Amino acid sequence: MSTPPHQARKPLRLGRTMLNKVPEVTLFFWTIKIMCTTVGETAADYLNMNLGFGLTNTTIASGALLAVLLVVQFRLRRYVPFVYWSVVVVISVFGTLITDNMTDRYNVPLTTSTPIFAVILAIVFAIWYGVERTLSIHTIFTTRRESFYWLAILFTFAMGTAAGDLVAEKFSLGYGPSIAIWGGIIAAITVGHYALRMNAVLAFWLAYILTRPLGASIGDFMSQHSHKYGGLGLGTTGTSYIFLACILALVAFLTITRRDQTSQTETA
Repeated sequence: MSTPPHQARKPLRLGRTMLNKVPEVTLFFWTIKIMCTTVGETAADYLNMNLGFGLTNTTIASGALLAVLLVVQFRLRRYVPFVYWSVVVVISVFGTLITDNMTDRYNVPLTTSTPIFAVILAIVFAIWYGVERTLSIHTIFTTRRESFYWLAILFTFAMGTAAGDLVAEKFSLGYGPSIAIWGGIIAAITVGHYALRMNAVLAFWLAYILTRPLGASIGDFMSQHSHKYGGLGLGTTGTSYIFLACILALVAFLTITRRDQTSQTETA
């Protein structure tokens, strides 16, 4: 699914104008996005527990790396696959750690953190729309819009992590059934968009949000082995490396072929 270019009145703009800073929404986009969310789940656990960094050090390190990557991303005037997807991978890890800190350090139950993040995300979208009059990702060509975009992305990961853990573990449904549930909802949204003419922007963001708990459930299913929740038991190390290698290969392919870049000209 994709979102059409916004055709409403000319929006207020803040900062420089540039080419659209996000990729075209294709099968490549959704494939890499789901793999990024999986890495966000497994890499956070790998750094925190397997390498012994601890929750605090892992959060600080990933936050610092995310800040550096965002500076690079914001300085660019167009979409660059390697930089863009590097930000998505790291923001996935950092968003996961936000939820992990609330759950493990501050003992905030998932039944509380999930709606909290949902409300925060709704506020971000409301302010974004109130200022720009569009939430279309085909219009990310100003610094202000890109700021709203990445803020929304951060909280989709935080909320998705909480929602995924809530369904798989708190409700004791297990990783396999969780994959089926989230995948089924995304499939229903896809049908709603293509067959029932659901608003493209709404369909995109609903699917984007739900790919996070889907990816988290896939990551847990592949890395964990639990009699209660299931899983293949590949470990966080192996799962993280597998998906990172796949992401790297796809991003390299897109960099060469430019198959996910919109056809557009520089905007004044």
